[in-house]
Amino acid sequence: MLERVPPQNLEAEQSVLGSMLIEREAIAKAMEELRPEDFYRDAHRMIYQCMISLYDRNEPLDLITVSEDLRQKDQLEKVGGLSYLTTLASIVPTAANVYYYARIVAEKALLRQLIHAATEIAATGYEAAEDVAVILDQAEKSILAISQRTTSQSFAPIKGILLETFEKIDQLYSSKGGIVGIPSGFRDLDNMTAGFQPSDLILLAARPSMGKTALCLNIAQHIAIREKKPVAFFSLEMSKEQLVQRMLCAEAGIDAHRLRT
Repeated sequence: MLERVPPQNLEAEQSVLGSMLIEREAIAKAMEELRPEDFYRDAHRMIYQCMISLYDRNEPLDLITVSEDLRQKDQLEKVGGLSYLTTLASIVPTAANVYYYARIVAEKALLRQLIHAATEIAATGYEAAEDVAVILDQAEKSILAISQRTTSQSFAPIKGILLETFEKIDQLYSSKGGIVGIPSGFRDLDNMTAGFQPSDLILLAARPSMGKTALCLNIAQHIAIREKKPVAFFSLEMSKEQLVQRMLCAEAGIDAHRLRT
């Protein structure tokens, strides 16, 4: 049976490298999307890594400097020599589309990672040397690690951030120290936090049976019912029926223990 060629687009890889050779600004755009291992060809991977190193050291980046850096690493002939670098520089007339070329390369790399992960999952399933729960957990981690790559944030121009920051400052001034985020329903807590803010990660820690779940449910209930905001609630300790029962008891002012008994 013939082996299938993994997903790749060598023309897009060449276009990315060519864009980086003819315009320094293209390097930052490519770095938003690509890591060296995303390139299918080893030669392209080495050239990309070389250009990133020069860029990070704030050194000039052109055919001469790239070829010299590769020569010092004994990689110039491995990538095809100066003639191949010259070919790359002449492939694209402009670097305007480097971001789109980089997206193509990144997407092909993700597909290869998925294939590799799926192959490993299948092999583990056939061997079945471990508990099924362990195998399932490993499979989920493998796929999650790949999916997280697509949700990573890229560089953002400071112009847009400044506008958002000034709007936030103006909102804080107008509120006169009040709540500018989503209130929790607990006045003292809201006075300290000014409400829950976007991108906040809030950890609630306490000893067992101290009421962590009850407090979280009260906050979620307040946000959903009083503030009319969508809320997702996950619990590894309680069933969905138990969670809803607690919320109903809290809303009606009924002792949850008495309801169960």
